[in-house]
Amino acid sequence: MNLFEGNGNREAQIRYLDADFQILSPGSYVVCAITGRQIPLDELRYWSVARQEPYADAVASLEADKRAGVLPNQKR
Repeated sequence: MNLFEGNGNREAQIRYLDADFQILSPGSYVVCAITGRQIPLDELRYWSVARQEPYADAVASLEADKRAGVLPNQKR
């Protein structure tokens, strides 16, 4: 059985690890901490281990780092 099958359309509970994640409670998606978008588990590529947050894309990940004070805010 596929890891993502049979979990319905509900949010998964995830523990984010270095270069991997562990499913604590099955589901088909997680919610981006910045955009609020649903991210299907098979498309999850960006997260923070320190903050235990998923991100929809690299732009959202960068914004989360800026908000957390990891990166300086850059004015355009």
